[in-house]
Amino acid sequence: MESMDQVTQSASGTLPITVEFTYVPILNPHLKTSWVLTVASGGLEILFSKQRKHHVSIPMVDENEKTANMAFLVRYLCQQLMKDRRKEMFVVDGTVRPGILVLINDADWELEGEDQYELKRGDNVLFVSTLHGG
Repeated sequence: MESMDQVTQSASGTLPITVEFTYVPILNPHLKTSWVLTVASGGLEILFSKQRKHHVSIPMVDENEKTANMAFLVRYLCQQLMKDRRKEMFVVDGTVRPGILVLINDADWELEGEDQYELKRGDNVLFVSTLHGG
């Protein structure tokens, strides 16, 4: 099996896509005047160099010469973009962990075929963590 670097170098083309990481903001009902967003850090971006938005160009085909899909993107992100060693905060058993909502072009990935969705040029993929500590 080829490494991701070899796939990147040997791919006949690339797909420019945008990948974003965020979290569900916490509303603070204890403030008497109104509901105010509690600003907190610690979303998925901490795993990806503390950067919420990435413009990446991934190979059009995966390591098995199949059209790049969400499963490939998740592997690619873990191997090429994730700087943090705590991969289990993002993936479990090779797929996005429960508690992370995945949106592809503003649609829930469950409606798009989940990890089998074939990526297209210009796709916007948003990973939203609904997991909170405390």
